[in-house]
Amino acid sequence: MSSKDTAAIHQLLGLLESRYAIRVLWALKDGHPQTFRLLQDSVGGITPNTLNTRLKELRAAVLVTHGSDGYTLTVQGSDLVKRMNELGPFATKWAANQAKKK
Repeated sequence: MSSKDTAAIHQLLGLLESRYAIRVLWALKDGHPQTFRLLQDSVGGITPNTLNTRLKELRAAVLVTHGSDGYTLTVQGSDLVKRMNELGPFATKWAANQAKKK
């Protein structure tokens, strides 16, 4: 992996490490637009101020867009969430191994 690739990964992870960023993306994964209020309910436990900040960051990163119907993922955002779906099988195996250790 090149240093350019490593820098890009660090940049993306820095964005995704922000509180609730992944949850916001995950809440939009079905492709249906969500209003601010509906998105807040979908994410759960997020304050309006924090949601507004995350949405601004995710829009600036071109992962989320806002239209007349509400917030949706961009093509890049959808691609990222599809790749995040691959974590499901890994997480299931990982959780089973963690349970065995107890």
